[in-house]
Amino acid sequence: MKATTYTPAIEVETAADTSGLGGHPRGLTTLFFTEMWERFSYYGMRAILILYMTTAVAEGGLGFATPKAAGIYGLYVGSVYLMSLPGGWIADQVLGTRLAVLVGGIIIAMGHFSMAVPTLATFYGGLTLIVIGTGLLKPNISAMVGGLYSRDDPRRDSGFSLFYMGINLGAFIAPFVCGFLAQHPKFKEWLRSFGVDPQSSWHWGFAAAGVGMTLGLVQYLLSRDRLASVGHRPAQSPQQALKNGASGLLIVAVTIAVLFGLYFGSDLIRNALIAGIVVVAASGLTYLFGWYLKKEEQKPVAVICILFLFSVLFWMAFEQAGSSLNLFARLLTRNTVFGVEYPSSWLQSAGPIMIILLAPVFSWLWLKLKDRQPSSPAKFAYGLLFAGFGFLVMTYASSLTGGGKVSPLWLITVYLLLTIGELCLSPVGLSTVTKLAPARLVGQMMGVWFLSISLGNYTAGWVAGFFKAGDESALIQLFGKVALTTIVGAGILALLTPSIRKLMGRVR
Repeated sequence: MKATTYTPAIEVETAADTSGLGGHPRGLTTLFFTEMWERFSYYGMRAILILYMTTAVAEGGLGFATPKAAGIYGLYVGSVYLMSLPGGWIADQVLGTRLAVLVGGIIIAMGHFSMAVPTLATFYGGLTLIVIGTGLLKPNISAMVGGLYSRDDPRRDSGFSLFYMGINLGAFIAPFVCGFLAQHPKFKEWLRSFGVDPQSSWHWGFAAAGVGMTLGLVQYLLSRDRLASVGHRPAQSPQQALKNGASGLLIVAVTIAVLFGLYFGSDLIRNALIAGIVVVAASGLTYLFGWYLKKEEQKPVAVICILFLFSVLFWMAFEQAGSSLNLFARLLTRNTVFGVEYPSSWLQSAGPIMIILLAPVFSWLWLKLKDRQPSSPAKFAYGLLFAGFGFLVMTYASSLTGGGKVSPLWLITVYLLLTIGELCLSPVGLSTVTKLAPARLVGQMMGVWFLSISLGNYTAGWVAGFFKAGDESALIQLFGKVALTTIVGAGILALLTPSIRKLMGRVR
């Protein structure tokens, strides 16, 4: 689809704004808290999603077998980021990034409140609404962060690291709140005391996620004046606006149809849809490089495509946290501290609290090193390597399950290594896209970038389907293969880094 000359994602102020948090633009504070509450809603629901699906119907769950639950989980977390691609286009062509974030947040809240209603239809409908809303919000709020800085502003990577800290502040708090409401015996007993079915506790957890998103929307509206320099609607003729609006509605309709096909269709329909998505993506790349991009734009975009592939590998490993590692926490981990039992979903907060503690360290490190810091592809290689080390630890922990449940310290160690890898790769990836993408395509390229997370998450769900709690050998194979894949990927990227840097030009 042909873009207009409007480029909301990279608008910057004429003078550097240092009036915000830590000398950053003040708009970063608004986006920090908006994303914090959006991630509260996402990670709160994510912490209990696969547990709810695999819990017996008599205990308030859906009673799905692990492969089916893991498949739905993978489709959901993959679809969330897949929608980022049309979401970026809708912002660039129809709504502008500021309005796209607002509309997306409203739809997300509706989705979580839908899941608070205990029926299968509202469960799938809620997942679909969250997918659509997140697709509108996620790429565009990240693009707005990039728009607060000039391309050569040394605060850019530091700003994205702080923004990432906000993401994980919400992700840290959410499992405690949603997990307590969904799983904790004391809350179930409290419900019983009021004559409410205690098995409905899962839906209270889903409702809490909706409340979090609502708080984020209120904060966003109250401080919207801080974003006056970024995210305006595109300047278009009435005819062009009507055409783009109709195209946007068509995109949303097709997305809903595809999502329902993925959730409810047979294996044949599901595989056909996935194959169709791959064909469309390949055709889009061919058009992009063959006709649409200017010659000077091709090398930077090629770098984004190369890093895209390694991003898929990383998120395939990382997203095990919400699926196979979450099941490992419930079924094979001693969830007690000083003799007091806690909900297994609380362990989902381990990674985010480590991000909160380590993100300022990495932000300081990149600023301290300045021109001596590793290049973006080198940071990616480190990210994959640490993820691989994490799953080597997980492989060993799995070998101990034959003797019963293991210490939660094994999972905490894994989350620490995954966190280090995440800080090396994820905020750097967001920053790199905003630096390398052509000015007229930043929103859409951010959507392309989130597509890599989509594919990684979908693959993660498929991989998690091989989780077998009572089969020590199967667990060792599962986590060992994930470790091998990521470590080999890190080695390949390290070898390619010198060539990639040449394509990047002056961008690091």
